[in-house]
Amino acid sequence: MLAFVWNLGAFIVALGILVTVHEFGHFWVARRCGVKVERFSIGFGKAIWRRTGADGTEYVVAAIPLGGYVKMLDGRVDNLSPELESQAFDRKPVWQRIAVVAAGPAANFIFALFALYLMFLVGVPAVKPVLDQPAPQSIAAQAGLEPDSLITQVGNQSVLDWEAVNLALLGYIGTDSIPMTVEAPGGGSQQVVLDTRSWQVNPETESILTSLGLVPWSPKATDTLAFVDESGAAYEAGIRQGDRLLSLAGQPYEQWQQLVDTVQANADKPVPFEVERDGERLAMTVIPKGQLENGQLIGKIGVAPGREAWPEAYRIDLKYGVVESLTKAADRTWELTALTFKMIGKLFTGDVSVKSLSGPISIAQGAGATAGFGLVYFLGFLALISVNLGIINLLPLPVLDGGHLLYYFIELLTGRPVPERVQEIGFRIGSALLLLLMSIAIVNDVARL
Repeated sequence: MLAFVWNLGAFIVALGILVTVHEFGHFWVARRCGVKVERFSIGFGKAIWRRTGADGTEYVVAAIPLGGYVKMLDGRVDNLSPELESQAFDRKPVWQRIAVVAAGPAANFIFALFALYLMFLVGVPAVKPVLDQPAPQSIAAQAGLEPDSLITQVGNQSVLDWEAVNLALLGYIGTDSIPMTVEAPGGGSQQVVLDTRSWQVNPETESILTSLGLVPWSPKATDTLAFVDESGAAYEAGIRQGDRLLSLAGQPYEQWQQLVDTVQANADKPVPFEVERDGERLAMTVIPKGQLENGQLIGKIGVAPGREAWPEAYRIDLKYGVVESLTKAADRTWELTALTFKMIGKLFTGDVSVKSLSGPISIAQGAGATAGFGLVYFLGFLALISVNLGIINLLPLPVLDGGHLLYYFIELLTGRPVPERVQEIGFRIGSALLLLLMSIAIVNDVARL
């Protein structure tokens, strides 16, 4: 319950910030173009706070925090007095209407740049992309990647941490190969090509790294449990965080993989555990909960081990100066923008499944997780969602900003507005398509719970 409240709160904060930024873009440019703005609302439904400014605009915070809007004076829906006609949105030249509509998505890109600038200015603790032993028979293993190798480039893109590796690899979904540059354990760089002709990615069950067999190096697991899920089988059996593992299934505990293999092989079957707590030996029986993964029933108990400290040589702090942070933020904003357009294109070509679409539940979980990790991670999350929001709004669906821009560019080229009847049909089609996409995303979210 606490996790739900935390995720919901973080989601509302994130959405409130991003909606305010987007709508402020429309508002600011509309005012500069001489358009009368009647209402600036964050949220929908009943107003829980309102104030009328000296500019005559009513500022509102509404009860349903799932969006917002800027209501401008418009002769198509308002009765205009002669003195107000020049302030109506629809009476403005087409280039001004284009500027007002485009300002919303533009504000999202500017905010992403600002959030990433702050993130790099404060500094992001990260670890270098050093590899462990690749998964047997995997694409990474077949390419000859060695443990302790450091990934320095994916394609032509330099990578400093695992997040950068993930982002770069996403762009190669649907391709036949992935060129990589690695620094071998003994020194010296070498080129490696991953053969991805048979690459299958299932975002519901595995990460992009797992699907390739790339295993990030991590410090050795200790015999002490650092995490026990309160909804998991281990907690139900009486195991708690901080317990020291002594034995399982009648065998002395030696390494973490031993526990993983034993638990996965005994789905819905009792497994005896022995732990030490406060100097006392305790015997318990855990029944791993069976879950289907790739058509196979495997057991899970909801625990994670403690780890030895990360070596300083493997740690990195992505922190830069005032000027360099701006350059890094601009590069990351461009990378996120290009990647998002690529992924949208791959949805249409079928290289990426519609199952990868995420909705409000996944966004809320992401907001809660990153907020829990700290401010810099939450800023990175806000930047990612802001870029996505900006791009989605530029899609040429008539119900979105991109659809309005499409109509205005047609008007700019032809010299006359698109007939209202055609616009109305377009809005209906756009609404249906948007509702379909939202429904798929929500279904995907529920399936992941």
